[in-house]
Amino acid sequence: MKNFVVKTLANAAALGVAIWLIQNITLTGDSTGHKALTLVLVALVFGVVNWLVKPIVKLLAFPLFILTLGLITLVVNALMLLLTSWLSGKLSLDFHVEGFWAALLGGLIISIVSWALNMVLPDED
Repeated sequence: MKNFVVKTLANAAALGVAIWLIQNITLTGDSTGHKALTLVLVALVFGVVNWLVKPIVKLLAFPLFILTLGLITLVVNALMLLLTSWLSGKLSLDFHVEGFWAALLGGLIISIVSWALNMVLPDED
């Protein structure tokens, strides 16, 4: 359970960095508390998308992973971020990613920040 909370907070922080750095990734809200809660909820949606959908996409795109020497991972991460944006809209969360290029750059930033935070933050092991 502790590991789940740590990973969710790391995802929330990584999403926050992407929102801060990229103009076409937005999080709107009335107050700072509302934005923080929305960010954590979006991080949960992002975690579920990465846990449930991403392995299926990676399996189906396996030949492309071999052909591109893994660079297709950037595209898969962008698609997961776009799916998170779409699901957030359906769930009335104020998070939006506008366009593929913003999602591609956002996915790269989220991957780097999330990796760095998971290296620093404690886990169950």
